[in-house]
Amino acid sequence: MTADRADLSAERLTTPRLVLEPLAVSDAEEMTRVLADLDLYRFTGGTPPAAGALRDRYQRFQEGPGAPNEWWLNWVIRLADEGRLVGTVQASASLVGDELVADIAWIIASAHQGRGFAKEAAAALVDWLRVHRVAAITAGIHPQNLASGGVAAACGLRPTDELANGERVWRLDF
Repeated sequence: MTADRADLSAERLTTPRLVLEPLAVSDAEEMTRVLADLDLYRFTGGTPPAAGALRDRYQRFQEGPGAPNEWWLNWVIRLADEGRLVGTVQASASLVGDELVADIAWIIASAHQGRGFAKEAAAALVDWLRVHRVAAITAGIHPQNLASGGVAAACGLRPTDELANGERVWRLDF
């Protein structure tokens, strides 16, 4: 398989309750509020970003990895009925040999957790990656983060014996 950058660029995705829009630098201000809760960092570490730092990060995301055969794909998650941002999903994809593989992640604002939004958004992302001929998907999940484990399992990923940076690697092969 030969992939080129035209094959992989984030595009608008919809689900029954959500709209996933390609992340833009202009989303940083609103996402600063979404990411403000310290509880979001319990398993990942870190602290809530300031608006300027988030704008800079989103600008780097827009520029991409700068390496051939690698793609950074980022979406903001909006409630379809309100338009309010509630989180993000992302995929870092690369060619490994002739196969396209992706590592995915998601985050949902604490106030919106427990409603299935992460599952719905992550499932849309997994489906999109499958359509784009991704051969394997992984996600790193802290062993105590049962909610994210549930999201991964709902999307078809299964835990492996592999640990990376203190996180269990979950995997789905197509």
